[in-house]
Amino acid sequence: MLYWIYNLPGFVVGGIFVTLFVSACWLGIILPRGFVERSLNQDGRLNEILGDYLQYFGVIYGLLLGLLAVSTYQNHSDTEKAVGSEASSIAALYQDVSAYPEPFRTDLRTLIKEDTRYSIEVAWPIQRIGIVPKGGVQRASAIHSRLSSFQPQTKEEELLQEAALRQYNMYFENKRTRLYGVTASIPAVMWLTVAIGAAINIVLIWLFRLPLKVHLLLGGLISFFTATMICLIVLLDNPYRGELGVSSEAFQLVYDQLMNNPR
Repeated sequence: MLYWIYNLPGFVVGGIFVTLFVSACWLGIILPRGFVERSLNQDGRLNEILGDYLQYFGVIYGLLLGLLAVSTYQNHSDTEKAVGSEASSIAALYQDVSAYPEPFRTDLRTLIKEDTRYSIEVAWPIQRIGIVPKGGVQRASAIHSRLSSFQPQTKEEELLQEAALRQYNMYFENKRTRLYGVTASIPAVMWLTVAIGAAINIVLIWLFRLPLKVHLLLGGLISFFTATMICLIVLLDNPYRGELGVSSEAFQLVYDQLMNNPR
């Protein structure tokens, strides 16, 4: 995977894909035009054969691209939901531990606040280059260790402890889901299949025998749409990378409005 493209604006990446696909299509239409006419279209039935074959191939390849687009969008959406859920659960946990007696209240709130800051300032920049941050799990373990050390003395404290531990489990589960999304992407063998399919599609367009202007227009339109579809899949494939990557805004809101709000 060419990860450098995620450092570029989305419209630039789209322009690169469209330029490559349309240019390849047009060059293939113009350069071997006479050779194809002499070698493959001797009986004048080449267009009819290609039309049937392209229709069959288009269904299979279009289905592949459609499924990949849905899959990458779903993965991106699930990662975004996991981030929002983690931010919500850590906010709820922060509120729960605020009812603990001292010194547990201050210790736990400090640990949760540090974990949130780590997610915003350290974890996210690392995630955006495809590396799974390890410090978040260590900080979560520190929170659990301090939380478990509290010994309830009353029935109310027992209920508070149960609620806090339940909220912690939700927070940790959401954190694991968020971290899993860092390396979740389409396998390389699938990208190879997409590339082979795109090459076959362009070759089939080359072989049609049409007036040059019509051939360039129709071939350019099909190549343009194929390029935009593949570009969309690429941009959504890694949910934290690039312009469309999931941001840390949910954590920033929790930190600014709840944890860093002087009261």
